[in-house]
Amino acid sequence: MEEKKMKIGFIGLGIMGKPMAKNLLKAGYELNIYDINEAAVEEVKAAGGKPCSTSAEVASLSDIVLTMLPNSPHVKNALLEKDGVLEGMKKGTIIVDMSSIDPTVSVELEKAVTAAGGEMIDAPVSGGEPKAVDATLSFMCGGKEEVFEKVRPILEKMGSSVVLVGPIGSGNMTKLANQIIVAVNIAALSEAMVLAAKSGVNPENVYKAIRGGLAGSTVMDAKAPMILDRNFNPGFRIELHIKDLTNAMNASEAVGMELPMAEKVLEMMKQLQEEGMGKCDHSAVVRYYEEKEGVEVKR
Repeated sequence: MEEKKMKIGFIGLGIMGKPMAKNLLKAGYELNIYDINEAAVEEVKAAGGKPCSTSAEVASLSDIVLTMLPNSPHVKNALLEKDGVLEGMKKGTIIVDMSSIDPTVSVELEKAVTAAGGEMIDAPVSGGEPKAVDATLSFMCGGKEEVFEKVRPILEKMGSSVVLVGPIGSGNMTKLANQIIVAVNIAALSEAMVLAAKSGVNPENVYKAIRGGLAGSTVMDAKAPMILDRNFNPGFRIELHIKDLTNAMNASEAVGMELPMAEKVLEMMKQLQEEGMGKCDHSAVVRYYEEKEGVEVKR
């Protein structure tokens, strides 16, 4: 089937899903959409999406169904429960789950999808809302190569990097690795900036001095300006990073490995969530250090 003639379903129009769906519409795809948030549906409808009343209806009208949901239970519900995708999908339908979930759940869901006559790819993303908006997300995919090649052109309309890592579940395992690295990077950046501020050294100048050297990173360039501006509006919420690190801890336990650094940052994030900062951007990890040391990192 010609790629643009494929009808695409999109379930989950949240902070990430909404701009991703809009980018597919801009690229000329026909999109059947569903979300429990009616305002989000209306916004994507205005951009050309066709609203559906259930996930099953989306599946019945689509050749490929994309899901972008908060966590494992939401994806299970959207696929397996009453009015779910499996209830409405035709044989040969491809499901691409772009949510960040437990890799073992991806494996479990793929078995159910295959038994129902479909195919599945797990394809979580990295990049947060800014990269969802400008279609430069990184996709980490798991599944069969021939299925991946069918959906790759669609994913490339939402991202600048689309990589097949291995079999089903590999995408989400890669995302967990990504989230460990991002979390530890933000904590290290926060620790260093608070040390500078407490020592009487201008943290903005420290950032400018080190960003071009070995310590520089995409994480630093994305998060240091937010910290310095005291802007903790979410690109990626602390509560979602807690979810990802919890999934990482579960995955490490399954293979008998400890994750001491990830565990420490998870502890910090949980403390901030208890203090009411769960919906803040994960750059607010700096607040953990600031509260302990009685200083504030700012321009």
